[in-house]
Amino acid sequence: MKKEFLTKTLPYLAVIVIFVLISVGYFLPDIFEGKTLFQHDIQQGVAMGAEVREHYARTGERTRWTNAMFGGMPAYQISPAYDSSQLFAQITKIYSLYLISPAGLLFSMLLGFFILMKAFRIRTDMAALGAILYTFSSYFLIIIKAGHIWKFTALAYIPPTIAGIVLIYNRKYLLGGITLALFLALQIMSNHVQMSYYFLFVIAALISYFLAVAIKRQKLAPFFISSTVSAAALVIAVAINIPSLYHTYEYSKETMRGKSELTIDNENDRKEAAPARQSIKDVWNKPLDAPTNGLARDYIVQWSYGIGETWTLLVPDAKGGSSGYLGSDKKAMERVPSQQAQIMAQMSRYWGNQPFTSGPVYVGAFVLFLFLFGMFIVRTNMKWPLLAVAVLAILLSWGENFMGLTNIFIDYFPMYSKFRAVSSILVIVEFVIPLIAILALKEIVENPEIIRKQKIGFWISVAFTLGTTFLFAVAPGAFFDFLSRMELEYANQYPQFNTIAAPLTEIRKDILSSDAWRSFFIILAGIALLYFFTKKKLS
Repeated sequence: MKKEFLTKTLPYLAVIVIFVLISVGYFLPDIFEGKTLFQHDIQQGVAMGAEVREHYARTGERTRWTNAMFGGMPAYQISPAYDSSQLFAQITKIYSLYLISPAGLLFSMLLGFFILMKAFRIRTDMAALGAILYTFSSYFLIIIKAGHIWKFTALAYIPPTIAGIVLIYNRKYLLGGITLALFLALQIMSNHVQMSYYFLFVIAALISYFLAVAIKRQKLAPFFISSTVSAAALVIAVAINIPSLYHTYEYSKETMRGKSELTIDNENDRKEAAPARQSIKDVWNKPLDAPTNGLARDYIVQWSYGIGETWTLLVPDAKGGSSGYLGSDKKAMERVPSQQAQIMAQMSRYWGNQPFTSGPVYVGAFVLFLFLFGMFIVRTNMKWPLLAVAVLAILLSWGENFMGLTNIFIDYFPMYSKFRAVSSILVIVEFVIPLIAILALKEIVENPEIIRKQKIGFWISVAFTLGTTFLFAVAPGAFFDFLSRMELEYANQYPQFNTIAAPLTEIRKDILSSDAWRSFFIILAGIALLYFFTKKKLS
């Protein structure tokens, strides 16, 4: 009995040790060398919370108001803390093994996706690999660097939340119910409603799939039992977080996310201003200055991912990577003539549509290959609703570059108009791609012959990823413009800018070409590993 218990638990303990080593190793200078990762939002938050901390030190009482932000606002929106949630605050520390931030954050995300993988019955080693693939998507590390800790924490608890739903609808009611209630409570406690809202699309897609399966098998009773258990877990999680949710809801009414208090007094003006019945076409074509029930339309889409920028999922530097001076990139500056070096060093490395960015959304070149091949070989039809919601997320991330669809969501989907930076909905894509990729890897490992049987799907995946990266590498100018929208406007106003535009374009072509080659060789190496595995040269 004892031996059997050790046999079952040792692989999990090994995975936890590996996750700790990865998390600590990644932030080694922060933990052991006395260095501190500069996180802009964290530094700003520390400064804004100084007044609150000083009041507590002096009086021993928590103040719920601070004058350090926006001329005065509730302090609970900076760092929500309630006596009712202290137990769960302790649970978060236990869950991250008391590792200090940011190593503890990374560990939490690794463990969360591992739990999801086990809910999908993925064997332990591949589940650990899936957790690493998810966690090291570029965006998550970027938001740690930026100091968006509440956002990261919410994203870390979303995979195990979905694991609870998967377990419940697979009739593991008790385990699934506890998992869902616990991690949903922790997720809501993270106080980043936007991330939780986006993943409602994923949850809706999954529940729709389970309903379709129940209807097809004519077994609706287990579906309704599962839905009841899920609803009960939801009620528990919400009840735990009622103070935070209620105060956030009430405060939102008084902010720019609430309804405007401006009114029209003239009766004739009111009649003219009364909204006429709108067709989908009317909504699709609404201008950026059209009113909403939340944030201003142009503010919502200010950070819109470019349509061509979506290639960063495969080649991270498809638009130059992160905003920053070219002068900080020694390799890029090598080919700059000395007479132009000074001015070229001041130009931005990034040439996408966003005002600026801390980095691209990149899921891993070979991971994307496995995802595409997975759409051909993964047996569960759950892949189709997941694909649909990932495609929807990409379309919505384009924001002002695909404004018609964005208008429909702003006008017809509850709460969508309360959130800005539409490009952040790509977190859905960063969730779906590694999930399908690992399910594909599971199929390949269990049945190596599947590559030979699915030749068409395999070569389509090769053409889309390996072929695309090759073309980007050898002929980058055939596919992309290398000046941002702002730079093009500047060139129209000041013709002398064109003397800079030509060499700047060449530098950026080199950046894209170099990165495309990197993705090309990563995919090639991955395909080679698959080949040797199917030929039984690798175990």
